[in-house]
Amino acid sequence: MIYITRRERFNAAHKLFREEWSAEKNLEIFGKCANPNWHGHNYELFVTVKGDVNPETGYVLDLKILKHIVQKYVVDKLDHKNVNLDVDFMSGKMASTEVLCIEIFNQLDPHIKDAGVVLHRVKLVETENNYVEYYGR
Repeated sequence: MIYITRRERFNAAHKLFREEWSAEKNLEIFGKCANPNWHGHNYELFVTVKGDVNPETGYVLDLKILKHIVQKYVVDKLDHKNVNLDVDFMSGKMASTEVLCIEIFNQLDPHIKDAGVVLHRVKLVETENNYVEYYGR
Protein backbone atom coordinates (compact mmCIF):
# COMPACT_ATOMS: atom_id res chain seq x y z
CA MET A 1 0.00 0.00 0.00
CA ILE A 2 1.31 3.42 -0.97
CA TYR A 3 -0.09 6.92 -0.51
CA ILE A 4 0.05 9.80 -2.98
CA THR A 5 -1.15 13.36 -2.45
CA ARG A 6 -2.27 16.13 -4.80
CA ARG A 7 -2.35 19.77 -3.67
CA GLU A 8 -4.79 22.29 -5.08
CA ARG A 9 -5.58 25.86 -4.10
CA PHE A 10 -8.75 27.91 -4.17
CA ASN A 11 -10.05 31.19 -2.77
CA ALA A 12 -13.49 31.39 -1.19
CA ALA A 13 -15.57 33.59 1.09
CA HIS A 14 -17.82 32.50 3.92
CA LYS A 15 -19.19 33.46 7.28
CA LEU A 16 -20.07 31.48 10.35
CA PHE A 17 -23.51 32.23 11.71
CA ARG A 18 -26.78 30.66 12.69
CA GLU A 19 -29.95 32.31 11.38
CA GLU A 20 -31.86 31.46 14.56
CA TRP A 21 -29.32 33.30 16.75
CA SER A 22 -29.13 37.03 17.32
CA ALA A 23 -26.29 39.04 15.81
CA GLU A 24 -24.88 39.41 19.33
CA LYS A 25 -24.85 35.67 19.98
CA ASN A 26 -23.27 34.95 16.58
CA LEU A 27 -20.58 37.51 17.36
CA GLU A 28 -20.04 36.01 20.81
CA ILE A 29 -19.65 32.46 19.48
CA PHE A 30 -17.99 33.03 16.10
CA GLY A 31 -16.23 36.37 16.60
CA LYS A 32 -14.95 38.05 13.43
CA CYS A 33 -15.96 34.97 11.44
CA ALA A 34 -19.59 36.12 11.83
CA ASN A 35 -18.91 39.37 9.95
CA PRO A 36 -22.18 40.11 8.10
CA ASN A 37 -20.16 41.17 5.06
CA TRP A 38 -18.31 37.83 4.87
CA HIS A 39 -14.58 37.16 4.89
CA GLY A 40 -12.33 35.00 2.75
CA HIS A 41 -9.43 32.59 2.76
CA ASN A 42 -6.79 31.34 0.36
CA TYR A 43 -7.32 27.65 1.00
CA GLU A 44 -4.90 24.83 0.31
CA LEU A 45 -6.43 21.42 -0.29
CA PHE A 46 -4.44 18.18 -0.01
CA VAL A 47 -6.11 15.03 -1.32
CA THR A 48 -4.38 11.75 -0.45
CA VAL A 49 -5.29 8.47 -2.10
CA LYS A 50 -3.93 5.01 -1.37
CA GLY A 51 -3.58 1.78 -3.23
CA ASP A 52 -1.15 -0.63 -4.76
CA VAL A 53 1.33 0.38 -7.42
CA ASN A 54 0.33 -0.78 -10.87
CA PRO A 55 3.35 -2.78 -12.10
CA GLU A 56 2.79 -1.65 -15.72
CA THR A 57 2.59 2.11 -15.06
CA GLY A 58 4.38 2.47 -11.74
CA TYR A 59 1.41 4.57 -10.57
CA VAL A 60 -1.13 4.20 -7.81
CA LEU A 61 -3.23 6.62 -9.83
CA ASP A 62 -2.23 8.85 -12.70
CA LEU A 63 -2.04 12.30 -11.09
CA LYS A 64 -3.69 13.83 -14.17
CA ILE A 65 -6.80 11.80 -13.31
CA LEU A 66 -6.69 12.87 -9.66
CA LYS A 67 -6.22 16.50 -10.71
CA HIS A 68 -9.25 16.27 -13.01
CA ILE A 69 -11.45 14.76 -10.29
CA VAL A 70 -10.45 17.36 -7.68
CA GLN A 71 -10.86 20.24 -10.14
CA LYS A 72 -14.25 19.12 -11.46
CA TYR A 73 -15.96 18.12 -8.23
CA VAL A 74 -14.38 20.55 -5.76
CA VAL A 75 -12.18 23.41 -6.99
CA ASP A 76 -14.44 24.50 -9.85
CA LYS A 77 -17.36 24.64 -7.39
CA LEU A 78 -15.47 26.55 -4.68
CA ASP A 79 -12.91 28.83 -6.30
CA HIS A 80 -13.87 32.51 -6.03
CA LYS A 81 -17.26 31.55 -4.64
CA ASN A 82 -19.20 32.24 -1.47
CA VAL A 83 -19.35 28.91 0.40
CA ASN A 84 -22.63 29.86 2.12
CA LEU A 85 -24.43 31.01 -1.03
CA ASP A 86 -22.85 29.50 -4.15
CA VAL A 87 -21.70 25.96 -3.35
CA ASP A 88 -24.32 23.28 -3.97
CA PHE A 89 -22.84 20.67 -1.66
CA MET A 90 -22.70 23.17 1.23
CA SER A 91 -26.33 24.27 0.98
CA GLY A 92 -27.91 24.37 4.44
CA LYS A 93 -24.66 23.45 6.21
CA MET A 94 -22.43 25.44 8.55
CA ALA A 95 -19.58 26.82 6.45
CA SER A 96 -16.85 25.97 8.97
CA THR A 97 -13.58 24.53 7.76
CA GLU A 98 -14.43 21.26 9.53
CA VAL A 99 -17.75 20.83 7.71
CA LEU A 100 -16.25 22.00 4.42
CA CYS A 101 -13.48 19.40 4.71
CA ILE A 102 -15.99 16.60 5.40
CA GLU A 103 -18.15 17.65 2.46
CA ILE A 104 -15.14 17.84 0.13
CA PHE A 105 -14.29 14.27 1.14
CA ASN A 106 -17.89 13.25 0.40
CA GLN A 107 -17.74 14.90 -3.02
CA LEU A 108 -14.49 13.17 -3.99
CA ASP A 109 -14.95 9.72 -2.49
CA PRO A 110 -17.22 8.09 -5.11
CA HIS A 111 -15.20 9.45 -8.03
CA ILE A 112 -11.91 8.32 -6.55
CA LYS A 113 -13.38 4.86 -5.92
CA ASP A 114 -14.42 4.77 -9.58
CA ALA A 115 -10.79 5.47 -10.46
CA GLY A 116 -9.80 2.28 -8.63
CA VAL A 117 -8.14 3.67 -5.51
CA VAL A 118 -9.18 4.63 -1.99
CA LEU A 119 -9.55 8.18 -0.73
CA HIS A 120 -7.41 8.18 2.39
CA ARG A 121 -7.47 11.78 3.59
CA VAL A 122 -8.56 15.30 2.80
CA LYS A 123 -6.56 18.07 4.46
CA LEU A 124 -7.90 21.60 4.18
CA VAL A 125 -5.63 24.47 5.22
CA GLU A 126 -7.56 27.63 6.06
CA THR A 127 -4.67 29.76 7.32
CA GLU A 128 -0.98 29.20 7.90
CA ASN A 129 -1.88 28.28 11.48
CA ASN A 130 -5.14 26.33 11.05
CA TYR A 131 -6.04 23.22 9.12
CA VAL A 132 -8.42 20.29 9.29
CA GLU A 133 -7.88 16.66 8.27
CA TYR A 134 -10.64 14.17 7.56
CA TYR A 135 -10.16 10.45 6.99
CA GLY A 136 -13.78 9.48 6.39
CA ARG A 137 -15.83 7.23 8.58
